[in-house]
Formats: sequence, C-alpha cells, structure tokens
Amino acid sequence: MLSRVANSLYWMVRYIERADNLSRLIEVNGQLLLDHERLDSDRLRAFWKPIILSTGDEELFGELYGAWEEGSGAVIRFLTNDRRNPNSIVSSIALARENARMVRDQLSEELWEELNSLYLFINSRDGEALLANDPTRFYETIRRATFTFHGIAAASISRSDSWEFMDLGRHLERADKTTRFLDITSFLPESEVPANGTATFHWTAILRSCGALGAFRAEHRGEPNEEIVVSFLMFSRDFPRSVRYCVDRIDRNLHRISGAPRGTYTNEAERVSGRLLSELSYGSTDEILATGLHDYLDGMQERFNSIGGGMFRTYMLVRETGDERPPIPAASVSSVVAWQMAQQQQ
Repeated sequence: MLSRVANSLYWMVRYIERADNLSRLIEVNGQLLLDHERLDSDRLRAFWKPIILSTGDEELFGELYGAWEEGSGAVIRFLTNDRRNPNSIVSSIALARENARMVRDQLSEELWEELNSLYLFINSRDGEALLANDPTRFYETIRRATFTFHGIAAASISRSDSWEFMDLGRHLERADKTTRFLDITSFLPESEVPANGTATFHWTAILRSCGALGAFRAEHRGEPNEEIVVSFLMFSRDFPRSVRYCVDRIDRNLHRISGAPRGTYTNEAERVSGRLLSELSYGSTDEILATGLHDYLDGMQERFNSIGGGMFRTYMLVRETGDERPPIPAASVSSVVAWQMAQQQQ
C-alpha cells in the first residue's frame, strides 16, 4: 500500500474517534454542571480547566482565550467549534473528511456519504442552531454519526491493509483518550478532589465519558470508586474502550500489517506495543496507584506516541532511494540530457 494512502486512512479514523470522544466528554460534563447549580464561577472553572489540561491544549487555549476568565463557555467553544483549535470537534471532522477525500477510491460510497453528511451538518445553519439551542442533542448527533461511520466501515471495508491501518488509528486514539479521561482527577485543585461523599459522582462521570457505565454495572454491583474504575478501564479484556483491549488490537493490527508473528517484532512500533501489552496483561491497580495515577498515565501516553511515531517512520515516511550522487553542474546539464535521449533511442 502507498504510504500516502495508509497515512490518510489512519488519520481519517483517528479524527473521527477524536470527535466522538470529545462529544462524549463535553456532554457528560455539561450534564454534571446542571446538577451543580450552586457552583460559583471560580468552581466552574475548576471543573472545566482539568479537561483542557488533560487534552494537552492548555497553551493554545491560553493564547486564544486568556487566563481562563471566560469560564466554561470558552472551554466548550474551544473544544467544539473553534476552528483555530486543530483538535476541536469541528476541526477533527473537517480533517477526517479531507483525508477521506484524498483516498475516496479506497472507501465505499456509503462510508464517504456518511462522513460527508456529518461534515455538511456541522457547517450548516441547522447545526449551528442546534448547538446554540440544544447542545445535548447536537453532541448526541455527533456521537450517533461516528457510530454509524464505524459500523459502515466494519461492514463495507475488506480486511486488507486498508482496514488494519483504519482499525489501528481508531484503537490508538481510543486508548489515548481513555487514559486522558482517567487523568482528569490529577488536574483538579485540592479543594475539588473527590472526597468520600462525592467520589461516586466523580467516577461515574468518568465511566460515562468513556461510554462504560453500562458495561461497568454489568460486572460490578458496588458503587464506582477509584480502584475499581481504574482497574476496569485499564485492564478489562472484554470492554472495547479499556486500555488493555485497545493495546491488544493495536498489537494485532501492527503484526498483520508486517506479517510477523505476534510475540516477535520487526520494527519499533511492534516492540513498544508488545511490551506494553505484556505489562497490561500482568499489571495491577495497586501498582498503578503506588506509582501515582498521573505519572503512570503520563508514561502510558508517551508510549502511545512512540507507537504512532514508530509506525509513521516504518510505513509512512518516504525515504530517499537510489544512489546518492553529487549535483550535476549547470554547464553539463545539456550534455547529460543528450546522453539520456541517446540511451532511450537505443
């Protein structure tokens, strides 16, 4: 497969997954604030600031909006429809469509139509009006469209290298966002760190942001707390948004692309993914909490970046090929052209 095609397919799905996760995160936190009508403006900022910090876009946000004076409205606008933010929902969908446009011959008509319809919706007056008047429904529309996109892709894309790069992008982005959602607590000020009375409320919100509340309740009868939620979202072998499940799929995708058997590696991305999968298969929540949740998750995100970088260098970075020769002096160019024409005629 051409490196350009692989790169476009990979990022197309990563951007769609990013839009889905941000929609979920904003919707959940917006609903939580409705249940906290007594919060003053300072405490409202204390709830929203960790979300920006967890996405890693705090520097850009500070440049665009200042030192958090505008509160939750600015954060929602920055993450939703601010085109100056390349990671906003609107920007992510636009970039996904642009990548899809470049490889339309690799996609089914149904898949392109669904993505194009979503792009037209977010740029329409109806979409802007829905966001202003009924934001909950707006984010729900985004989420349902991304679900439809993934469903059409699963039903219409051959299980070739095209599918492997798409599936790889989806699970790498999903694993990254799950760790970032778990890390939100680390950025809360000490006055807002969940105490015993509010811990259930806080960890329930994180589960909802990951779309994991129903699956969690099916496995656990008790109330959510830090240890159980971290264990479920990090180590579950069955829940499709857990970090362990995503890394297993990432490792499988990489080995199917290279053709190497699992348990071995032929490039840096396979080496990092295999080692990470082993650690998640035999790790424990006690080890994570002993290390410190933030430090552990920060290291996990660096590993994801290493996988993405290793994959790019192996499959997408165009290397110079052929023998390196000194540049031809300008005076001798005409004689070289004449020689080449003679060779072609022979």
